[in-house]
Amino acid sequence: LEKLKIKAYKGRGRSTADLIGEFEAMFNPESFSRKYEIQYGRGQGLNSSDPEATYSRNRPSDLKLKLVLDGSGVSEMSILQLAPQKKVSERIKEFLDLTFEMNGEIHEPNYLTVAWGDLTFSCRLESVDINYTNFEHDGTPLRAELAVSLISDTETEKRLAQENQTSPDLTHSRMVRSGDTLPLLTQEVYGS
Repeated sequence: LEKLKIKAYKGRGRSTADLIGEFEAMFNPESFSRKYEIQYGRGQGLNSSDPEATYSRNRPSDLKLKLVLDGSGVSEMSILQLAPQKKVSERIKEFLDLTFEMNGEIHEPNYLTVAWGDLTFSCRLESVDINYTNFEHDGTPLRAELAVSLISDTETEKRLAQENQTSPDLTHSRMVRSGDTLPLLTQEVYGS
């Protein structure tokens, strides 16, 4: 059974030389969600009740998933129960150290890749909500659910290749005549 893995890197290129560590999910998520969003600007016109929506940019996509950490021994095989298992708090610390805490070498949190099945997602941690749900008699957490939100962080070269912007009209030359204004010239060239 292939487990979901989150790999942490100190470089945006996410090369094997930059690999810092890996967090393996105890249990694969039941589901995950992806969000894609386009941002539109609204033109401002006089006496206009419904300004036209004009494309501004694509926002980075995001990935949301829930990870379950269990310290009760339910997930361990009987042979593995002889070896001491990690506490939930230790596993949470490992997760936060790789994904959330600032890396002193790069002065920001690590670059991440989530890999599971067909999913390979280059990203950064946006947020994590930790919900503790089961406890020992002394209050030590036995189970935690991590609601993880990750934001896409694709390398610039790869992102530009994906966008495939092939506009042939990078430069324009116009003969300026009497009565021409910059707004009229831009309307003629760009249509707005």
